[in-house]
Amino acid sequence: MEDTRVRVAAIDCGTNSLRLLAADVVVDADGAPRSLADVVRTMEVVRLGQGVDSTGEFAAEALERTLAETARVRDLLVEHGVPLDADHVRFVATSASRDARNAHLLVDGVRELLGVAPEVITGAEEASLSFLGATGELTGAGVHGPHLVCDLGGGSTELVLGEQDVQAARSVDVGCVRLHERHALSDPPTPTQVEALVADVRSALGVAAAAVPLEEARTLVGVAGTVTTVTAHALGLPTYDSARIHGSVLPVADVVAACDELVAMPREQRAALPYMHPGRVDVIGAGALVWREVVHRVAACAGITEVRTSEHDILDGTALALARRAARTRTSP
Repeated sequence: MEDTRVRVAAIDCGTNSLRLLAADVVVDADGAPRSLADVVRTMEVVRLGQGVDSTGEFAAEALERTLAETARVRDLLVEHGVPLDADHVRFVATSASRDARNAHLLVDGVRELLGVAPEVITGAEEASLSFLGATGELTGAGVHGPHLVCDLGGGSTELVLGEQDVQAARSVDVGCVRLHERHALSDPPTPTQVEALVADVRSALGVAAAAVPLEEARTLVGVAGTVTTVTAHALGLPTYDSARIHGSVLPVADVVAACDELVAMPREQRAALPYMHPGRVDVIGAGALVWREVVHRVAACAGITEVRTSEHDILDGTALALARRAARTRTSP
């Protein structure tokens, strides 16, 4: 049986942003993805999780922003020839949608727009998809595991350890939007606010470490917008450059220093950074504190001295998993 090429689309609806990856994936005769080539990749900050940590439900304006972006995504899928069906499109919603009492409003709205029901996935599945996306190319590049992937989102952070497959994973409710709102960070945050937020993060990492043996990690890989923005800052980039960020390896000390600098900056200075997305300006301080604590904890437990950054994450993992399913459907009698 010959390789099969399928065009699929993955949509990740997080607490802070809604992202699309439409890609051509080549799947071999055994159903294993051989390559993934971007057709279109977009990101829009919709802040779906606005207020969810305190109210337990989606705000009307947050739902409106999210569904408006979903409609734009639908038009892009039609433009690029992605069939609007469950074999070719997968919409996953994560932390904020797990927490919101009125998540059915998002589910109903997306189904009406796309003709595909969104999936509110568990933290465990989110971790597994992120791991698949972030580590798929590491083995071929000679980067040895076990790999510890940290997916730092708006509402939660996933820590996933494994080599070819996931060995252990844990999702904890510390993300850049959730903690920024919970601690009502000022501009810049006060030492007391930083201390309280860091205590939250350390407590959550203690819970994660009980399930995930951090000391076994040989490689720490960070994914998602907080991590890539911290990396851009550490690299001193003149603009946001995915090609420079993806696969970059930085000393632990450089990552920690970049986090500290972003936390200490006033909003006006952060907003002027050439690689800072406007929708991330107010929450990057909280995110940088989470990432700093993760890096400190893993360095202390596992003795790592470097940190990798990947632009490939849950989007890529979702697209790869969907391509396997699409290929099986196409080749089944």
